Amino acid sequence: MPRDYDDYPASPNPKRFYRARQDKILGGVCGGLAERFGWEPTLVRIGAILLALFGGPAVLGYFIAWVIVPKEPMGRPSLSAEEDAFWRGVSDRPTATFGNLKYTFMDLEDRLKNLERSVTSDEWRLRKEFRDLEGH
Repeated sequence: MPRDYDDYPASPNPKRFYRARQDKILGGVCGGLAERFGWEPTLVRIGAILLALFGGPAVLGYFIAWVIVPKEPMGRPSLSAEEDAFWRGVSDRPTATFGNLKYTFMDLEDRLKNLERSVTSDEWRLRKEFRDLEGH
């Protein structure tokens, strides 16, 4: 039985690409890009104009994005500076996220091996016996 698309949990990351409602000149695409990636909207607009002048497909891309990308939802909660900084640091590329997790777990495994090695060593047992004798 096929599942409805709304049944899947949404990503908790509020940083999505929407067309801007507030910071827009034509369709809100440049403002939305600037908001999504934390760039200066004026620079994004200048870049879009330069691409349009020197690369013809940019105009077509802009209009396709205008049609496809949804407008920013009304009443979307604003993020605090800390939340904004956190979500900008979260990668939305699965391979990057997997790679970061892989190396984090490899580091934890190495640290655990070192801990196990020291706890099971004869020197650790001897030090523990001395600590126990000093405590009595």
